[in-house]
Amino acid sequence: MDQELYSKERSASLDLLLRFQRLLVSKLYPADCVGQVPNTYSPDLLGVGSLLKKYTALLCTHIGDILPVATSIACTSHRHFAEVSCVVDGDLTGILLPELVVSIVLLLSKNAGLMQEAGAIPLLAGLLEHLDRFNHLAPGKERDDNEDLAWPGIMGSFFTGQSCRNNEEITLIRKADLENHNKDGGFWTVIDGKVYDIKDFQTQSLTGSSIL
Repeated sequence: MDQELYSKERSASLDLLLRFQRLLVSKLYPADCVGQVPNTYSPDLLGVGSLLKKYTALLCTHIGDILPVATSIACTSHRHFAEVSCVVDGDLTGILLPELVVSIVLLLSKNAGLMQEAGAIPLLAGLLEHLDRFNHLAPGKERDDNEDLAWPGIMGSFFTGQSCRNNEEITLIRKADLENHNKDGGFWTVIDGKVYDIKDFQTQSLTGSSIL
């Protein structure tokens, strides 16, 4: 219902494109077909897949033209980034693209062979660099990245198993504990849910602290 209320603020042409996109996805979503031979697709289904590829190509071309311009303006200041983000959010990039990506991932999980035949996925991959450049301009990106890495963290879980002395209790490191430790000059980092102390490695590393 929230989406329908929001749709009133969209242009009629954009709303029509979104409905068309959903129609394509619904036609490709696999139904329970009794007696169908695996990895064989009807001409109609392949036709819809081809149409999805053409639609994705047109959408990616538009977004590929828009994002570099948006990035060049947004890099001027945080205020410019905020203004450009609002424009992009109401454009095809912010309305059609997110739902299309989720839909294609869903279709890929349901019928990978058909999506490979359609060939829409490589077209979306071409947008990654443009999206990455734009997202790197977001204020507070480094802070958000650190928060994502800092939770959840488990220290000492690599001691589990036979090497663990008497199966001692695993120490849980809270996000706040990790942040406070690093503010005091420590260097804890989280890799795959485990907290590592790389303070000693910091002095030996040739990459520099910023990369670490």
